[in-house]
Amino acid sequence: MQTSPIPHAGRAKAKWKRDLGSWCVMLPGLLLFAFFIWEPLLEAVRLSVYEAQGTRAIRFVGLDNYRSVIAGPDFWPSVTNTFVYLLWSLLIGFLLPMALAIGIHESVRGKGLYRTAVYLPNIVPGLATVFLWKYLFKSDAYGGLNMLLGAVGIPPQGWLSNAAIVIPMIVVTMTWKGAGSTALLYLAGLQGVSPELYEAAIIDGANVRQRVWNITLPQLYNLARTLFILQVIAVFQVLYEPLVMTNGGPNNASISMMQLVYRYAFDQYDYSRASAVSVIVAIALLTLTFIYNRVNKEKEM
Repeated sequence: MQTSPIPHAGRAKAKWKRDLGSWCVMLPGLLLFAFFIWEPLLEAVRLSVYEAQGTRAIRFVGLDNYRSVIAGPDFWPSVTNTFVYLLWSLLIGFLLPMALAIGIHESVRGKGLYRTAVYLPNIVPGLATVFLWKYLFKSDAYGGLNMLLGAVGIPPQGWLSNAAIVIPMIVVTMTWKGAGSTALLYLAGLQGVSPELYEAAIIDGANVRQRVWNITLPQLYNLARTLFILQVIAVFQVLYEPLVMTNGGPNNASISMMQLVYRYAFDQYDYSRASAVSVIVAIALLTLTFIYNRVNKEKEM
């Protein structure tokens, strides 16, 4: 006897109605995402292959804007500096929040006070933070850090005028501003670790270093992997810190790729070349993300 198709059709119809309701709920968010994310991205790609007056495309020029940007005197310094920013931010800004979170997690008392103290810099507006640290790093005798050095007889140092250390100084500013929120994310991740693991380790005689190495760090691996990618993306978008503190100086020693975009767009009003640099940044981030995910996937196999 042949089975009636009506029950199957009824289930399909019910599923379609349920899916339609879900899509209706997501539709406003999808439209906003497309309008504010995909549309500007596609417009930047389009504008990068045109000669333009302001943001109005006039004549198709192919890859000429890319060739002009790459041949410019500021492009390769900005690329090199961006990767130097990335290196220092991984050495300082990536490891410090993890260390802060582990220190708070392992502390016996005062955890609430430590969490508050760590997060306080995040409530300071970004530009206010930059101006504060710019004052601290002033090269004359009235800079905050040089005043402290002068109290012990050390002459003033050119913190932001020294090409060898200007990027680490800017990364210190960025880390002071953002380390607290990242540390709280790690702390939230540690809340999901079973206390029984630590209790068993303590019973077995494990000290703090052994507990951190064998329990805490493995439990934070997946979260750290995600935050690593987010940090790489954030570093490639560094703009207002070098812009306000050094304006890319001395002699382009601290210019970033996003600051180069700013120069093309708002100093020279050349939005085609600004779009070309933006597309290059996007391609670089996609490439780095792909390589990182591919390496991690091979490790997990």
